[in-house]
Amino acid sequence: MKKIQIINGPNLNLLGKREPGIYGSSSFDEYLPQLQAKYPDVEISYYQSNVEGELINKMQEVGFTYDGIILNAGAYTHTSVALQDCIRSLKTPVIEVHISNVHQREEFRHKSLISCACKGVICGFGLDSYRLAVEALSV
Repeated sequence: MKKIQIINGPNLNLLGKREPGIYGSSSFDEYLPQLQAKYPDVEISYYQSNVEGELINKMQEVGFTYDGIILNAGAYTHTSVALQDCIRSLKTPVIEVHISNVHQREEFRHKSLISCACKGVICGFGLDSYRLAVEALSV
């Protein structure tokens, strides 16, 4: 059984409440069981933190034994060299995910400091971006 860790960064604990026009009206806790049901042969774990160092700690914890990490680093995507360094140090492939199409948003969101260290990037498909990442890691 493949093991995939989903890691969400700052403010993603507010999905369903935060800017529903951009992020939708469902919380991640509502979405996760649907994703897990769709992939019964994949163990999908979930972690969220608003703290950069805690995201790094979780990636280091699973980044040598899991089959994949799906990372939505939120705003840290655009600011964190520390996350990039962490991703580069892992054995486990990381897919960068964003719910919105960051390229249709503010200019500062167009630049990711972590994309260059990730296996791939998926953005703009709402919560379905996570399903697409599971598909990519399940191949």
